Amino acid sequence: MKRVNILDAAWLAVESDDTPMHVGNLHIYSLPEGAPDTFLRDLVQRMKETNEVVPPWNLKLAYPGPIGRTVAPSWKIDKDIDLDYHVRHSALPNPGGERELGILVSRLHSNHLDFKRPLWECHIIEGLENNRFAMYTKMHHSLIDGISGVRLTQKILSKNPNAKNMLAPWSIGPKRKPHGLAEDHVPTVQGAALQAIGALRQQASTLPKLLGALGRMTYSASHDDSHLAAPFVGPQSILNKRVTAQRRFATQQYQLDRLKTLAHEVDASLNDIVLYLCGTALRRFLLERDSLPEHALTAGIPVNIRPADDDGTGTAISFMIASLATDVAGPRERLQTIMDSTRTAKEHLQSLPRSALNQYTMLLMSPYILQLMTGLGGRMRPAFNITISNVPGPEESLYFEGAKLEAMYPVSLIAHGGALNITCLSYAGSLNFGYTGCRDTLPSMQRLAVYTGEALEELEKLVKPAKPKSPRTTRARKTTKPKRTSKAATA
Repeated sequence: MKRVNILDAAWLAVESDDTPMHVGNLHIYSLPEGAPDTFLRDLVQRMKETNEVVPPWNLKLAYPGPIGRTVAPSWKIDKDIDLDYHVRHSALPNPGGERELGILVSRLHSNHLDFKRPLWECHIIEGLENNRFAMYTKMHHSLIDGISGVRLTQKILSKNPNAKNMLAPWSIGPKRKPHGLAEDHVPTVQGAALQAIGALRQQASTLPKLLGALGRMTYSASHDDSHLAAPFVGPQSILNKRVTAQRRFATQQYQLDRLKTLAHEVDASLNDIVLYLCGTALRRFLLERDSLPEHALTAGIPVNIRPADDDGTGTAISFMIASLATDVAGPRERLQTIMDSTRTAKEHLQSLPRSALNQYTMLLMSPYILQLMTGLGGRMRPAFNITISNVPGPEESLYFEGAKLEAMYPVSLIAHGGALNITCLSYAGSLNFGYTGCRDTLPSMQRLAVYTGEALEELEKLVKPAKPKSPRTTRARKTTKPKRTSKAATA
């Protein structure tokens, strides 16, 4: 058995009937040219006949009950996996449009994973219009995070459109030992002592910087003139109520060059533009419901701290908090406020050594986790109002059994006190937005996707330089009669 590290164990501890803690990914493929009618049926059959299932796909909880997974969370290898249970084949009602696909994924994402089995499911969905199909995969967040999920996806797929007889996703795992797994024992007493001394030395050396970071957070919480957004300073809003188990899912897709060009025009980062679009859409959404708080909403932004050569799964993230400037009416002023806030948050996080980031993250998130574990989530001021992530994905087009991956959308989790999650994932020149929300707490959540697009168009019009008029030479005229202008000239 291998025990679960503290960050991964937190996702198991806060699991409840209303807050399943799994994350998902929706892939949309175009069928290969000349694919037979049985292409998907045959594909699913081959995937189910796979003989080898590797970590993290073959890991299940040693003690799957609520007490066991909270008190002694440990993984063990499942040597008898029922792939007929984990791999499912579905079809959309005809005609299968984006709306029908969204409804099905919303329903699939609302269902809990079985804690007595490995914590994942894969759904092949046929019948999508324009000769396409979808693959929706979900896995518990204690096993995977956004960055490791993307890296695993890149291993599963191929850059070669002619590649055939490819391995099933669950036959491909990380090369290295998963980040979140540690051995239950140390071989010797001396080894255990040295490990303990090393941990204490590391904590002692980082303590001053941790205390300094927490001090800056405390200062910012009590001073309105600070650009550093602190936890628990965001206002109460309809986004921060209790949630139920049913989910809604919506998507939006933009060309990455379009967003990068806009970021360059305003001297902002791509993340700043993403936050601006989300904040502007939320401002409109809440104004229409007469529920926009007086103070600015804040976003919790996961930050990848996984080393570039770490091929493992599990959670390796920290958090920074930034203002969404939803209290600012002017678009330009709103963007500038967001840029100031994110710059300060980055500087704050970068002031800490990498060895201290896990401790900092736990100190920052512990009150939030305690809220969820004690039932106080959604009943008191939130740590932040919404989670917004931007995950870099593959830059080149990928294929599976000759089927081209056209788009990939993240499907995330929500919890009490945070009824909305917006996660972005870049792929092959596009940025794909996935909106995951509580069906009951946020009715008409899909409008946020539309409002995000309109916010982009509005900002482009504001920063797009006006075309200079063509220089016109005039000649002295003998008559004083005014010159007539044509419609083209006045347009």
